[in-house]
Amino acid sequence: MSLKVIRASTMVIVEAQTPLSQPMPRILVSWIGHADLRAMASQLPEKARDAVLRHVGGDHSPRRGLKGPVRTLLDSVYFDQVHLLSNYDAAVSKDFRKWLGRPATVHLTKLKDPTDYGAIFVAVDAVMGEIAADRALEHASLCILLSPGTPAMAAVWVLLGKTKYPATFYQTWDDDAWESEIPFDLTIDVVPELLRNPDSHLQHLASQSPQEIPGFEGIVGDSKAIRLAVGRAKKAALRDVPVLVTGETGSGKEMFARAIHAASHRRSQPFLAVNCAAIPAALLESQLFGHEKGAFTGADRKHEGAFQRADGGTIFLDEVGECDLDLQAKLLRVLQPPPGTAPCCREFSPVGSSKPVRTDTRVIAATNRDLPALVQDGRFREDLLYRLAVITIKIPPLRERRADIQKIAEGLLEAINRDFEKQEPGYKHKHICDSANSFVSRYDWPGNVRQLYNALLQAAVMTDSDEIAADDLRAAVSESPVGVSRREDALEVPLGDGFSLESHLETIQRHYLRRALIESNGVKARAARLLGMKNYQTLDAQIRRLGVEMP
Repeated sequence: MSLKVIRASTMVIVEAQTPLSQPMPRILVSWIGHADLRAMASQLPEKARDAVLRHVGGDHSPRRGLKGPVRTLLDSVYFDQVHLLSNYDAAVSKDFRKWLGRPATVHLTKLKDPTDYGAIFVAVDAVMGEIAADRALEHASLCILLSPGTPAMAAVWVLLGKTKYPATFYQTWDDDAWESEIPFDLTIDVVPELLRNPDSHLQHLASQSPQEIPGFEGIVGDSKAIRLAVGRAKKAALRDVPVLVTGETGSGKEMFARAIHAASHRRSQPFLAVNCAAIPAALLESQLFGHEKGAFTGADRKHEGAFQRADGGTIFLDEVGECDLDLQAKLLRVLQPPPGTAPCCREFSPVGSSKPVRTDTRVIAATNRDLPALVQDGRFREDLLYRLAVITIKIPPLRERRADIQKIAEGLLEAINRDFEKQEPGYKHKHICDSANSFVSRYDWPGNVRQLYNALLQAAVMTDSDEIAADDLRAAVSESPVGVSRREDALEVPLGDGFSLESHLETIQRHYLRRALIESNGVKARAARLLGMKNYQTLDAQIRRLGVEMP
């Protein structure tokens, strides 16, 4: 079976390959290193030996009695194909291939610096990519020798061999060769954790609570999740760049937008909020850009839009994902500053006018929708998404910051008490009892802060006591559109009438297994840690036993 020539650089030295003799071919890939060439030099005539040693540089003494890493491995383990990367000249590389005494393909590279990770990666990825693309080698077993070359070369081998091109690793020392186990998986143990925590570089900002940061004093909470969100928002406030605030309904997106404005140099200028979902599409353009008298039926006078009224300040486009495609195209043009102008220069024409208007307005947008998914469905412009999301801030839902819920509830109830006191002289302030605090912390609050406020408001109205109990809050959330938490339901299932404790506990297990998989983005090793399991094999067994579907 013949194999095609693989070209990774300007020149490739090839010798005919022997027919594949195993059902699963084994392919070795390695660099040619100094130790390999010194081992070869030790067996050459003096003149040829000195020429090779001068080419190698550094220690000119030949490695007498040793075969070098590549030949040591090849004398110990059989491989169907051998691919060697060489940063030496063609003549020396060709001599080395001949000295090995077995079929090999040498790929010449031109590295100015053998410690340059980027250049090494490009060279290695080119060779590995062509090997992987060879259909004749579709089921081959890839093997990598780590010993030759610089530490940077070995690091790149590990990176690629544990991710893009899964491989078995080998090492050598003197005349010994062995398979080397690297006891971690980048795709399971490292990369998912990095992706899950993209804000790790903001840890220094998380050392401050929101109340300590000017402009963010109104944001209650001290959890890590809220500190990191505030840390990103604080950085965003310093620059006149568009910000996209994402989060579930009721999570406090407008509060963050106002805090960003308050922490910016525009704090003394207007802040205007426009709810794009609450205004009919036919009127939204007029609300944003204004209109001339007589521009449409009912336009009996000239109207300045939000972009004009927010000149010098900030406009907040809430639920921007609800805008139709026509308005998205207009927003895209407005968000592109005219050439040679400041980043927040906005140029537009009011409805019914051909005369352009310019303002200096910062844009902060918010949505509870999955905008990338809307882009895929053709319902949101991809170019507008990139224009809005120069900086993205995700507001964590209450269930991801349970340590903050009691403090938030206390602050909301304090505001409710003040309002009631103004309406009713002699009103006695309500407070939350221990059982209610326990309920508040356990409940998932799918409607987030807005639902929590409504529940406290209803409980304060309906209870005759000056103490709000768990039953008052339970009654309030049971009447809300989002219903009662599954966590609370699980404790209130009636006994008898076919109740099975084993079946009920399995239902609870399925709930938490699926929740852990969702919160870990499907990474089983991380999900296992969230559930307190020692390894993901235990999690796998539970998933199979209970028939849990991967999210």
